[in-house]
Amino acid sequence: MILALPESLNGEITSYKVEGIGYDFIPTVLDRALVDDWVKTVDKESFVMSRRLIREEGMLVGGSAGSTMAAAVKIAKTLKKGQRMVVLFADSVRNYMTKFLNDGWMVENQFMEPSVDPAHKNEWWSTRPVSDLQLNTPHVVGPNVTCADCIDILNKNGIDQIPALDDNGTILGMVTLGNLTSQILSGRVKPSDSISKVLYRQFVMVPKNTPLAALSKIFDKDHFVIVTTQQKSYTSPQTVTEKTILHGIATRIDLLNYILQHDAQGNRKTQQ
Repeated sequence: MILALPESLNGEITSYKVEGIGYDFIPTVLDRALVDDWVKTVDKESFVMSRRLIREEGMLVGGSAGSTMAAAVKIAKTLKKGQRMVVLFADSVRNYMTKFLNDGWMVENQFMEPSVDPAHKNEWWSTRPVSDLQLNTPHVVGPNVTCADCIDILNKNGIDQIPALDDNGTILGMVTLGNLTSQILSGRVKPSDSISKVLYRQFVMVPKNTPLAALSKIFDKDHFVIVTTQQKSYTSPQTVTEKTILHGIATRIDLLNYILQHDAQGNRKTQQ
């Protein structure tokens, strides 16, 4: 964000999930001259810390409190013997009951690893990573493609779903042939409307090292999973940013085919 001084501490403005802090403008009530040091935090460490404060300390705090505590832990490591610190938590958990308290929400936003389905934990494939599925590089569309053109793209490529990405490669959602057809036939959208009106924006993303047993559990609720990888970009040896890159789309059929292609010991079957 842009609040910190010196300006070199501020990176690129991106979306974030912790509410009520950060901002891409300078609030009029903020006198930055009174701040001695600035500490940057990210969404994942903030929500993990908030959940820890609730679980271990019984403090029903919000996500911004996790940011504050995560920063305080970093500063505490620099304190000298006898020094003390006061940490103020500005929000409660009341408004976030369906967000970071929810394991599913944390998994969908890649803030925690999916849990493994106990029913499959002893299967030979349970600990194999999603990358073993050898998913094809998916076709993608931009958000301004029309519904009619998207249907044409899906039919020509023999697929029934396709991810939509913006110009920066950010995953916006999924378009499915079934939903497109339903929306057009019902009159809720026109063939000339952009697919931005029919996007599934609630979807699960998992890194490609996710165990297949965890993937199997996700398929109990979702028809597909967006598999991602992290790309690191260095502007200097000390400055690095990470970007989420689309790796592939996994479905229950992909998992089933993978299992059927191997024997009970996990060895790949020879082609007859």
